[in-house]
Amino acid sequence: MDLPLSLRMAKSVEGRYRPGMMLWHYEHGLVLYASLKSADTYNDDSIFPWVYSMYDRLIEKDGSIKTYREGEYNLDQINAGKTLFTLADRSGEERFLLAADRLHHQLVNHPRCKCGVFWHKEIYPWQIWLDGLYMEGPFSAEYYLRHNDIAGIEDIARQIKTTYSLMKDPETGLLYHAYDESRGMKWSDDKTGCSPNFWSRSIGWYLMAVVDVLDYLPQDSHEREDLVSIVVALSQAVSRFQDESGMWWQVTDEGNRSGNYLETSGSSMFAYSFFKGVRKGYLDSEYAAKAEKAMAGIKERYLKEDENGSLHLGGICSVAGLGGNPYRDGSFRYYISESIRVDDFKGVGPFILACVEEETRK
Repeated sequence: MDLPLSLRMAKSVEGRYRPGMMLWHYEHGLVLYASLKSADTYNDDSIFPWVYSMYDRLIEKDGSIKTYREGEYNLDQINAGKTLFTLADRSGEERFLLAADRLHHQLVNHPRCKCGVFWHKEIYPWQIWLDGLYMEGPFSAEYYLRHNDIAGIEDIARQIKTTYSLMKDPETGLLYHAYDESRGMKWSDDKTGCSPNFWSRSIGWYLMAVVDVLDYLPQDSHEREDLVSIVVALSQAVSRFQDESGMWWQVTDEGNRSGNYLETSGSSMFAYSFFKGVRKGYLDSEYAAKAEKAMAGIKERYLKEDENGSLHLGGICSVAGLGGNPYRDGSFRYYISESIRVDDFKGVGPFILACVEEETRK
């Protein structure tokens, strides 16, 4: 019997990614989280021991996490914590919950902009990056729900709302990659504080954050309607820039401008969010068709099988950021200059999640 694509992809990752190779990093946590989601969907018992073995070497008995440093105040360091809850539930080992407590402690003390949204990192003061909402939002929402702290979940919802209002472009409805409250960065617009371009993966991180945080927000929360409205409005905006291939471009609104390319991670994130939005009743059924078209485009263009039957996924932007040294200016030229990779976890993880959503529709 042929395995579902999501599970085949997870097992392909498992074959290349073994205990001792994991770093405490958002993309490592992402692909393991996605693989576990696929395994849970199909009651596959082989994935959990692998995921456990990857985390086992990093988490001490007291919950301390190797290579993690709270004092960095780095939102990227939170995302790998989402799997800690499942590890604790299945293993019964307290160390995983103690590790989650440590991550939460960072967020209690994490610096915020005056508008109430977390800084992306301490090294990026007064800056909000779209990806930060995904890096900590779903983890925090589940943590707060498990501690019966509804006010904490609603704080995350308000950060999502504030980010949307600050970074939305009134013409396209898309969200800019980042915002500098201080207006001190060269990439920030003097009037709006926003960076100059739309990067599909950053918008994808944000949209996934909203649909995932909604899983934990109580039905009677006064914040819920606003978050659903964001899902609807942003999905409408994003869908206007979907290519005929089904995919989205690296720089979202620039189409086939020279150097721009159809990018896998952002396309997978949009597909996942559309599928889930339809399943949860936030989006009309037409968005499932858009998501299916996106997945078909990714599979046709970038999904390959090697001679051993292992799957590989290409067309993934390696990384993109702002500021730093060498300085990243947020220009179109910058976004197309970063390397394009095969099997990068930032693309493979969302692709597995989108596959799970697609497969469970059938």
